[in-house]
Amino acid sequence: MSAANVPQLTRAERGDLAKVARMRARVAKSDVAAREAELAAQLEAELSAVYPAKDPRWADLKEAADAAAKAADEELRRRCIAAGIPEEFRPSLGVWWAGRGENGTAKRRAELRTLGRAQIAALGKRAKVEIERTEADVCTRILADGLRSDAARAALADIPTPETLMPPLVLVELEAALPSKGARL
Repeated sequence: MSAANVPQLTRAERGDLAKVARMRARVAKSDVAAREAELAAQLEAELSAVYPAKDPRWADLKEAADAAAKAADEELRRRCIAAGIPEEFRPSLGVWWAGRGENGTAKRRAELRTLGRAQIAALGKRAKVEIERTEADVCTRILADGLRSDAARAALADIPTPETLMPPLVLVELEAALPSKGARL
């Protein structure tokens, strides 16, 4: 059977298919919101992770470092006594464990949280745009099936793309748009 012999969708079928496409797009957008929440929870879990010194993956290293620091501190104590430094005023050596690394400070966690949330929001927006684009494409194909004239079909292709409407920024052009060459915002 040639393409010319393939029956077109009925008006009711087109309406039903368009309804289903819109419904599926709504569900997909809800899935995006759920995924954003999952990513935010993963981010918080990573930011709040603490790696204890007694973890079996590195407990032996911590014990060895403690023993070496204890021996070095004992030698330091002997040298301080020999130098006449009272015990209560002498310097000391020790090993400390940073179970959170860079995430140990609230400021660093806040920076990473801000960056993570911004990236999650950007991913969510891109996903929603892609869902809307796909929904529009599906609905357009459904609608196009019922169009009879070439002019009507051509009208569907007239919508410009964002890339056409919003070309990339060029720094030299931005600088030229400043009121004076030395002006700062």
